[in-house]
Amino acid sequence: MNMTFHGAKLALFLGADIVSILRDDIEQIPFPDYWDLPGGGREGSELPVECALRETHEEVGLRIEPASVSWGKRFEVKGQVSWFFAAHLPLSIRAQIVFGDEGQRWTLMSPKQFMEHSKAVPHFAQRLGVYLSGVPGDEFERPPAV
Repeated sequence: MNMTFHGAKLALFLGADIVSILRDDIEQIPFPDYWDLPGGGREGSELPVECALRETHEEVGLRIEPASVSWGKRFEVKGQVSWFFAAHLPLSIRAQIVFGDEGQRWTLMSPKQFMEHSKAVPHFAQRLGVYLSGVPGDEFERPPAV
């Protein structure tokens, strides 16, 4: 079900808006100076949801429980599998954000703003649209509760 995958992203809703990160403006990375969502590459043998939540913690300092992730979908492009997740938390969580060392800054943005932004990473804007359209998610494995 969670087979080999490359990475995972999280559409993290705080209230009605999503957490967006402005990527660094350096030529060596894909989509420099574009708006992105928390997430990144897989480390070790972690599950897709673990990857998205670890990266979210590294990027914005929030520890999110796997049970808070309400939707996930597997995407395959050019033979590489990645996952896209969604979680909804209260707006008050905003006060707990501590921006990490990747990216220029973060902001809250409406999903519509993100999807229509000329400098949003296009495939993540599209995947957010898939989620918002009501397409059912795929079954995904959650780590055991501790």
